[in-house]
Amino acid sequence: MPELDVIDTENKKVGTVEASSGVFETRVREELVQRYVTMQLATRRGGNAATKQNKGDLHGSNAKPWRQKGTGRARSGNTRSPVWRGGMTVFGPSPRSYAFTLSKKSKKLAIKSVLSERFKNQNISVVDSISLEQPKTKDAAAIIKKLNLPNKTLFILAEKNQNFQLAVRNLPYT
Repeated sequence: MPELDVIDTENKKVGTVEASSGVFETRVREELVQRYVTMQLATRRGGNAATKQNKGDLHGSNAKPWRQKGTGRARSGNTRSPVWRGGMTVFGPSPRSYAFTLSKKSKKLAIKSVLSERFKNQNISVVDSISLEQPKTKDAAAIIKKLNLPNKTLFILAEKNQNFQLAVRNLPYT
């Protein structure tokens, strides 16, 4: 079973925790991680490319430009026809969702892969307890600095800590 060191807010070792080998010793599946990240980004994507879709969306008269017969010109029913200059677009883009889903199994395996890689590179820290008396960003930044955490840090707390949550929400990449 893999073990993780438990540290306090002063960055001193206070113990160890046994971690699940099913999570932290999984084979890294880069293709699943890539698909999971792509799924997250595609879900946030706007997808708002659009053209005016039909004659009702366009401005302009619906009147016949000239009579059907007798002028020698091609018959025409509307100045907004797709063949006319300024006419509507045929089969233009419309807003759509780019979101797609992965199975629960794939999502779990992708998260296990990331955790395994972080564990192998020793990028996981277990902190005994983080408590703030007041939600001050300055105090949270000082704790993070003492712990020598990288700029991009994910905090997973055992129970909800409102003061800590308020203190770190204004810090970039936390």
